[in-house]
Amino acid sequence: MEAWIVISLLIIAVIAFATEKISVDLVTLGMLCVLVLCGILRVDQAFAGFGDRVIVLLASIFIIGAALRETGILDAMGGLLARGLGKRPALLQTVLMAVVGLISAFMNNTTVTAVFLGPVMGLARRIGVPPSRLLMPLAFAAILGGTCTLIGTSTNVAVSGAITKLGLEPLGMFEFTHVGLVVLVSGIAFMVLFGSKLVPERDQVTVSADALREYLAEVVVLPNSPLIGQEAFDSDFSALEFQVLKINRQGQLLDAGPNLRFETGDVVLVAGKVENLIKVKKIEGLDILEDVTLRSSGIDMRDAQVAEVVLTPRSGMVGRSLRENNFRQRTGLSVLALMRGERSLLHHMADEKLHAGDVLLLQGANERFRSIEEGGEIVVLTQHQFSAEARRRGFILLAAFVLAVIASSLEWIPDTIAFVLVAMFAVCSRCISLENAYANIDWRLLILIGGMMAFGVAMQSSGAAAMVADAITGWLQPWGVFAVFAGFCVLTVLLTQPMSNAAAALVVLPVAMQAAVSMGASQRAFAIGVMLSASVSVLTPFEPSCILVYGPGKYRFSDFIKAGGGLTFVMLLIVLAMVPMCWPLK
Repeated sequence: MEAWIVISLLIIAVIAFATEKISVDLVTLGMLCVLVLCGILRVDQAFAGFGDRVIVLLASIFIIGAALRETGILDAMGGLLARGLGKRPALLQTVLMAVVGLISAFMNNTTVTAVFLGPVMGLARRIGVPPSRLLMPLAFAAILGGTCTLIGTSTNVAVSGAITKLGLEPLGMFEFTHVGLVVLVSGIAFMVLFGSKLVPERDQVTVSADALREYLAEVVVLPNSPLIGQEAFDSDFSALEFQVLKINRQGQLLDAGPNLRFETGDVVLVAGKVENLIKVKKIEGLDILEDVTLRSSGIDMRDAQVAEVVLTPRSGMVGRSLRENNFRQRTGLSVLALMRGERSLLHHMADEKLHAGDVLLLQGANERFRSIEEGGEIVVLTQHQFSAEARRRGFILLAAFVLAVIASSLEWIPDTIAFVLVAMFAVCSRCISLENAYANIDWRLLILIGGMMAFGVAMQSSGAAAMVADAITGWLQPWGVFAVFAGFCVLTVLLTQPMSNAAAALVVLPVAMQAAVSMGASQRAFAIGVMLSASVSVLTPFEPSCILVYGPGKYRFSDFIKAGGGLTFVMLLIVLAMVPMCWPLK
């Protein structure tokens, strides 16, 4: 009975993780509560994972990555790439992926993607290359680079912690680096030689420095506007290069037909380029609805800045509308326009549900942009200016981080202690404030990892892992141990599509290790195979790094299947070939 309860919870968890109707941390905590109430786990067992060294290690890595971003160190690297390779696109893509992949080997891949997103967008504009040609390779390189070291991705750290709970030695810092480097180099070669032909070229005509994307905006027709009386189908909006989508007249939404004429007070839903939307603020007789609202509230906007930002997957605003988020009150910024891929959004902007990857045109004080970006809610696509003092502190922090990696890999000092000391140094040296340090920790991911460690214990103690392992082994064992190993790797790749990489690995791991035990195979080989399989899957844009580039690159879902499908297949073949060679299955 206990085994079936655990298996049922596993199925429920997979469905819940896939649909994301309920936050992953709430699902995880709910499962732990059920396991305790059913007597499968004791209370101390259920929450032991939250006190594991892995949780502290990951939190430290999040803080260090955020501090390096805030001091402008990684931004400077993007600038060097632009100056040195801006006129050679093929070489630029190769070096960009190599640099991003190597940095991602020591930092969270989502953080690395977020840091390089703005500089790469600016780089694409300067050299006249569609951003879509560079952003997808950027995300893929950040993901594949995480396979090179223990701290390259949270999945590796989580698996290392989980196998210690099951009686194995933790993974070494560079134990699988040779496999990871082959994965990274092969991934770069695939994208340069083949993937570049599959990555779409969007915005070929509009790659100038000031006009990259079309936004949805709401423009008010003022009493003195020359538009009054003009036909909506053929009006001065065409001269301003706007497409009229809808007209909101006293709460009634009207189509822009040939017989409809503009009236005073009409709120016109338009799609247009950034520079034209900003010009509207200076054209007599027209104004952006948000500006009118702010002025009527008595807010001084003379020193306001305008910037494009992209919403991150970890933002608490995702899934709710601007109105539900109380966006202006919460952030101190006002939304002038909204863009999502290539689709026209025909709702009132305040009622449009926000998605990860949405690009917003925001207006407000510069310090407000910096504050919300430091909290991990958004990534500002326009580049910041960093002070020389901040850069100096950042380089010192980078040196301390490198020293910590060396010291921990040589076992001079425990890795957790090494990175905690560096995170503390980041705060004490004012590379990041204490408040922003806590804000940049992905608490949902830590709860997921801590909870799934306990779930792995429940899988073992209840006999559920043995039941599932016996079933899978029974289907595949006639073809040998390698077939069973390959089956678990493929299963992990498939599960990473609806679930996070860490969740997929932690779900499959106890089952795979139990199967290894039943066949007398190497548990370590099976664990490393599952771990690497979770980190090479880029079939869909559900991975946070891919979500970050989805909106700015104006990608479609099918773009990731085309470019990422072949890459995932090649990477999986490398894992299936190299893991048994380096860690014999028998």
